[in-house]
Formats: sequence, structure tokens, C-alpha cells
Amino acid sequence: MAVVVVLGVVVDFAVRHPYWAAFLAILVVAAVIAVGCFLARQRARQRADQAQRDRLIAVTDAMSGPEFEQWFARILVASGFRHVQVCGGSGDRGADITAVAPDGRRVVVQCKRQSINNRVGSAAIQRFAGTCREIHRGEICMLVTNSFFTAGDGVQLAKRLNITLVDRRALEMWAWTGKPTTGSVAG
Repeated sequence: MAVVVVLGVVVDFAVRHPYWAAFLAILVVAAVIAVGCFLARQRARQRADQAQRDRLIAVTDAMSGPEFEQWFARILVASGFRHVQVCGGSGDRGADITAVAPDGRRVVVQCKRQSINNRVGSAAIQRFAGTCREIHRGEICMLVTNSFFTAGDGVQLAKRLNITLVDRRALEMWAWTGKPTTGSVAG
């Protein structure tokens, strides 16, 4: 009932004072546009700030595993990967993130967030090798860490099985440039 009364008053005012009604309508539209532009600029600024923070590899040192997965998912999106899904957690069978590469191949990512002095060893590479292609149907299998990989048979196995290893240095370059380093996605 109150809406009908308000509408009646508005219509009556518009009929009696068409110029003032038009002026007020223009003011309302201008205010809505100004608020929309302000909010859009705020969101763009927040995205730019987040992108700037994402470029700093040191931010990963204080992250939890799930936060690191979300962080790397944003890096993938910024690099042109599509259908990026974070699926990590218990029971993920080694697939923390799945995506489609710019060239259309299916990507499966295992993320290992470590302290900088704790290296990812051969066992993690072997476990991922056993699930990436057979279970997750990965065409590009990528093991990503904010630390480094131990030298030895794990790295050799990754090369042999065409598993891309992305360590702290490669990850930092990728985050800064928005492009995987040479060999990072090629395997």
C-alpha cells in the first residue's frame, strides 16, 4: 500500500513539475553511474593490489597449503590457463589444481608448500607420477613448490616421465612475468 502511495506522489510531482522531475531523474542516474564507476575502480584497484602481492614469492612462505594452491591458481589464470579448479585436500589423489593450458591440453598440478629449507624429495615426485596421467588424465603434469627439489633420482625420474618441476626460482619468474619459464610447461 505504501509503495502505491509513493508512486502516486512521484507521478503527481512529475505531472505538475516536468522540468524538476527530469532534473531529479538525471541527478539520480548520474549518482548511480558515479557510484558504479567508483565501485568498479575499487575492484580494479583491489585486483591490481592482489596481483602485485602475488608477484612476490616471499608471500608464499607464510601461507598454508590451501592458500598456496589458491595463489598458484591465480598465477595460472593470469597466465592464460582456463577452467582452473582448485581441488586439493584429503582424497585429492595428488591433484591440487586442474586446468586447461592455453594450447588446450589438460593440466594437473600438485602443489608442495614448504619452508625454504625443506626440499621436495623423490618420494613426492614418485607419488605424483603414479596418479597424474593414469588417474587424472593429465597431459601436462606439474609439481610446483615454493622451495626446491632435492637433486637426484627424483629429478631424473620427472624428466623421464615428462613431469614438469617448478621450483622457487621458476615460480618467482612465472609470477613476475605471467609466463611459465622455459621448460616449465613443456615438461
